[in-house]
Amino acid sequence: METVIHGDQSSDREASLPTQAVSFFMHAGFAVGTWFLLMLAGYLVNPQSVSQALILFLSIVVPLGAGYLVNRWRQDEMAAVIWLLGLIWIMIFALWILDMPTRPGQCFQCGASEKLARTFLSLPSPSGLIDNDGPFLATWPAAALVGYAIGARLSMKRKPRFVD
Repeated sequence: METVIHGDQSSDREASLPTQAVSFFMHAGFAVGTWFLLMLAGYLVNPQSVSQALILFLSIVVPLGAGYLVNRWRQDEMAAVIWLLGLIWIMIFALWILDMPTRPGQCFQCGASEKLARTFLSLPSPSGLIDNDGPFLATWPAAALVGYAIGARLSMKRKPRFVD
């Protein structure tokens, strides 16, 4: 009888894994979609001389609000772990950037930390690597995923803890 019970539990776990994966990627799609709509709105408004720090801030705050609202409407624990995808995203780009050669006009003789800071944050000036699109391709989408996860976590309802 005990093996039947364990068999039922394992089939529930197997059924929930695809559901969790779909939920994870749906929330990731919402986060990146929210960020994309922010970028589209910025393109349509076309403000002159907006600082990259403000865009980074908005890339965190707008998806944070979206994550809060989506997870408030439908509670899902997977929404709060989307930050992992953002971390993986920025790490993939960091490895790619670190493997790139430097030459005049493209972060000539930069060290590793300077190469990453100038590519992802344009500090003190852009690196010239990947056509100065490091913030757009790597930093801002990763920030959107982290912001979405923070907003989702803030809206999670606390479960009561019982002391045994």
